[in-house]
Amino acid sequence: MAKTKKTKDSTRPKLCYIYTRVSTVMQVDGYSLEAQETYLRREAEHKGYQVVKVFSDQGKSGKNTVERDAFNEMISRITNGNQDNVEYVYVYKISRFGRNAADIMSNVQLMEDYGVKLYAASDNIDSAGGAGKLIISIMAAVAEGDRETIMEQTMSGRIQKARKGEWNGGQSPFGYKLNRNTSVLEI
Repeated sequence: MAKTKKTKDSTRPKLCYIYTRVSTVMQVDGYSLEAQETYLRREAEHKGYQVVKVFSDQGKSGKNTVERDAFNEMISRITNGNQDNVEYVYVYKISRFGRNAADIMSNVQLMEDYGVKLYAASDNIDSAGGAGKLIISIMAAVAEGDRETIMEQTMSGRIQKARKGEWNGGQSPFGYKLNRNTSVLEI
């Protein structure tokens, strides 16, 4: 399939997509899908862009794009000729786009092959220039490092809970019940 770049027409509105994502980690950060969307709509309006569509993945990890249906639909719409004529994808911050540096950079390049740039609003990073791409690559590495740290902390917390005899989740083993007040398994 041939890649096409749309020519700019000064009479047509500037168009963008919004992509939001939360994972279980996001409840700690406090950035709900709704809060991200509200912030990004304001940013788009401020910069003179009209939002064509919002793509949201709830409860999806940023470690890869495999199970992020909304993300994949967005990329598909871009790579199938960009019929919506969007110029940008707005995300709250780079870590919402992904937490895997290779995935982030390959998807940014794929979008740009079709004339679509990435704008991380709270990071104020735009992929339109060389400096923006450099900063995105650095922030992508930071997001991936954060994911690794979160995984290590989560595992450490689970191990500590198990040492204290507390249950880490799932169904109680046969012959035991979970005391909901103490998170301890009882015979």
